[in-house]
Amino acid sequence: MGCCNGEKGLPRDGIEEAIKKYYGDVARSVGNKEARAGGCCQGDDDPITRDLYSQSETLGIPEQALQASRGCANPVLMAELRPGEVVLDLGSGGGIDVLLSARRVGPGGKAYGLDLTDEMLDLARKNQRQAGVENAEFLKGNMEDIPLPNGAVDVIISNCVINLSTDKDRVFEEMYRVLRSGGRVSIADVVHRGELPEGFKQVETWAGCLAGTLEEEEYKEKLSRAGFAKIQIIPFREYTASDINEFVRQAGKLGKVIDQKWLAQFAGKFASVVVKAEKL
Repeated sequence: MGCCNGEKGLPRDGIEEAIKKYYGDVARSVGNKEARAGGCCQGDDDPITRDLYSQSETLGIPEQALQASRGCANPVLMAELRPGEVVLDLGSGGGIDVLLSARRVGPGGKAYGLDLTDEMLDLARKNQRQAGVENAEFLKGNMEDIPLPNGAVDVIISNCVINLSTDKDRVFEEMYRVLRSGGRVSIADVVHRGELPEGFKQVETWAGCLAGTLEEEEYKEKLSRAGFAKIQIIPFREYTASDINEFVRQAGKLGKVIDQKWLAQFAGKFASVVVKAEKL
């Protein structure tokens, strides 16, 4: 995950550094339940993260991969992966979706994970070794400049990460480039409905998965502009006033100054979705 161009005047480097610091802290905190908090998808009680994976799916997955997960849906399940396929996970974090994908594509396939944060990459590789998964590889880089050649993968997944980018057009162009003809996309992300107030998009809240969201129609337009077809946005979970309050409460543990009454007005205006598209 990373940032190329600042969005609406936001400093590119400031956002990238905030994201790297936050997810580096997450990677260092796994195994310490008291420290697992804040931002998007904070852990067992978080309204965004909870109940994404079944017990049968995660059997044999290292506990630290689950603890590091900051997803908002289950893009692996929605991708309907087939044996022999090559998969790329953008913003792979602690590696849970890469490990699940590697299982599904089997020894004849491969799963790549791409992440910007050294601590997350170290954790993901540790989890890979512990799980005994051989058909996976974790790459360092950002999603605006994917370090793979043209037409290298069959499927691209991502779990609540594309909202972190300040140059989403570039992300979608890179996704299209590295997909083979006939390849497909299964992205879990958070979207917003309606206008967000001035000041909502700021460096301090960008890592929280709300400040960088797109509207649903804007998501479709950007994917279409990049060349994608058969675009679908499938609702997964709408966030209530209670969810927003819990989000704010946990974000407060990071020292972020967010007025709860102000944020509560957005109940129902944020939702997690799975975005599907194809490269024809």
